[in-house]
Amino acid sequence: MRNKTSERDAPHVRLSKYGLIAQKYLEQIESHYQNVFVDKYVVMPNHIHVLIRVSENDIAPINNGAPRSSRPTSMLPRVLTAFKKLTNKEFGFNIWQDSYNDHIIRDENDYLIHLQYIENNPTKWAYDRYYVE
Repeated sequence: MRNKTSERDAPHVRLSKYGLIAQKYLEQIESHYQNVFVDKYVVMPNHIHVLIRVSENDIAPINNGAPRSSRPTSMLPRVLTAFKKLTNKEFGFNIWQDSYNDHIIRDENDYLIHLQYIENNPTKWAYDRYYVE
């Protein structure tokens, strides 16, 4: 169930140079991680939402041959740490908070709720306390 949407589809959000950098690295995640898929994302002016899917079927060993955790959720911290590191390097400073909010999708209904939330988030930007035209 792939349904990628970027902020380019969101009429109420114009990205800064930092938003464009974040978008660039979000779009590269799949090409750097086997069995990791970005199903949906939106870059907002002061945060991002990303729906990342990790395939449970074949979690491959890392380059040194040591087995990774058999739990797909163990990939999420690796992916997000690399994303933050690469974007911060290009930004020239640390822009991200240390932690992040994550949620494990439990079923199809849960997936659809989060997918819709991401899709609708840009329309709520005008009501954000940090909104500036």
